[in-house]
Amino acid sequence: MGVTTAPDGSKDVTTPLSDADVESLKTGDRVRITGVLYTARDAAHGRLFPLIERGEPLPIDIRGQVIYYTGPSPARPGDIVGSIGPTTGGRMDKFTPALLKLGLKGTMGKGARSQAVKDAFRQYKGVYFGAIGGAGAVLSRFVKKVAVVAYEDLGTEAIRRLEVEDFPAIVVNDCHGGDLYEEGMARYAR
Repeated sequence: MGVTTAPDGSKDVTTPLSDADVESLKTGDRVRITGVLYTARDAAHGRLFPLIERGEPLPIDIRGQVIYYTGPSPARPGDIVGSIGPTTGGRMDKFTPALLKLGLKGTMGKGARSQAVKDAFRQYKGVYFGAIGGAGAVLSRFVKKVAVVAYEDLGTEAIRRLEVEDFPAIVVNDCHGGDLYEEGMARYAR
């Protein structure tokens, strides 16, 4: 639903995302995401992939959406969600190009992505956001609502629909071929 630049130079991102929204994001952009994020980790991806291979509908409409690689811990009494830190995005690399082809616009996790995923970001107009590893308790404050929407039997790895407000992240891979990790290493290489 849009990307706007805040006075501090960061970008306010509202989901769902269009191709134009994704194209406006550049590696290194600090973002605050408002709207819906879907959670999915290894087990959920393992169930989605056979559906994609058979051409069957997925349990959620991923067009324009962002999948956050996380499995939140149970909420304490009075809290909306428990700790909700990112897991390693590279573990989902074998599934990501197929999801992007179906209209997924963003993924969020920690760590580097494969060249095949970076190529798919270019081809299908996708973006990879880095969330702050080790800060799951802090990140839970940006979640306003949470509901399991698929695969409840997977427990913490079930697919959840999160409603978030100003969720902080950084653009690691953009759809223009940018890679924050590679640029950072090159900047400090001797």
